[in-house]
Amino acid sequence: MPVIAAFGSILFLAAFALLPLHWVSIGVPWVPLLVTFIAIPLIDAWVGPARAHSGVSLPFVRYIPRMQLILQAILLAQAVRIAPSLGWGELVVFGVAVGSVTGGIGITVAHELTHRAARIDRAIAKALLVSVGYGHFVVEHVRGHHVRVGTADDPATAPRGMTVYRFIVRSVLGSFQHAWRLETMRLQHESRSPWSLRNWVLSGSLLSLLLLVSAAVFGGAKAALFWSLQAVWAVMLLEIINYIEHYGLQRRRIGGRYEPVREEHSWNANYTVSNWLLFNLQLHPDHHANVQRPFDQLRSVASAPQLPAGYPAMILLALVPPAWFAVMDRRLPVVA
Repeated sequence: MPVIAAFGSILFLAAFALLPLHWVSIGVPWVPLLVTFIAIPLIDAWVGPARAHSGVSLPFVRYIPRMQLILQAILLAQAVRIAPSLGWGELVVFGVAVGSVTGGIGITVAHELTHRAARIDRAIAKALLVSVGYGHFVVEHVRGHHVRVGTADDPATAPRGMTVYRFIVRSVLGSFQHAWRLETMRLQHESRSPWSLRNWVLSGSLLSLLLLVSAAVFGGAKAALFWSLQAVWAVMLLEIINYIEHYGLQRRRIGGRYEPVREEHSWNANYTVSNWLLFNLQLHPDHHANVQRPFDQLRSVASAPQLPAGYPAMILLALVPPAWFAVMDRRLPVVA
């Protein structure tokens, strides 16, 4: 990643993560949503595609995502303090604005760090996911989604014609159930009960509940509602992005087995600004084909199916199913 992109990522991360606190303090909590879903898509369209990867990577770049844990802790602690002073309408908008950070940035960072070998990175990933009530993602994503992507067995792969609303329900329930099954199998191999705290699906869920209770104790009903809202919207963002990443793309069965995962089983979006903001998550085909490749080394794959815009714009499109189908179905590759 070039120097400009590296420093751009730092500035985006720090500014975007704490943006909701500033705007709620001056009575306009909706501004972060305007920035995320209107301003960034417009800037994305203006700036255009990113240049080809130069092959240069700065050593400190891979430490940047770790900053999100500190920023998110500050954001959530301050938000819980502020929540009781807000009107109910402001509270709802503020919860969605903060959830756009904890989901759009926090879960994106957790996704990146989940794939790393260092214990500190995986611990940060777990902490970020616990803060939005989705701790089981670290189990299901690596051991479930990456194995089953592009197949009917993967709840996080949307078949052609499925609306995002139906997909969210299917993916949330299916991912949790499969993560529990994976942890149960692992613990049975160790002769342990699935109800042990060594089951991360269980312990992660309990930690999320503890955070919710803590918000209620320190800030009352409004703080608890705020915490729930930001978590729900964060998870919805994750699942909408899952929907976008693999919509309608399927692996073929060859000789009774699925073909290997390749670049054509994910949608690519090579847009400069949104890729800065999302740690190159939109270069998803390269991520699935080279799962251990860090975000700063991911490359745009021209041969993969191409999204017409970056994720912020595609999220809005996905929320209107007729428009989504009209735009996306004609872009689906023809399967022989």
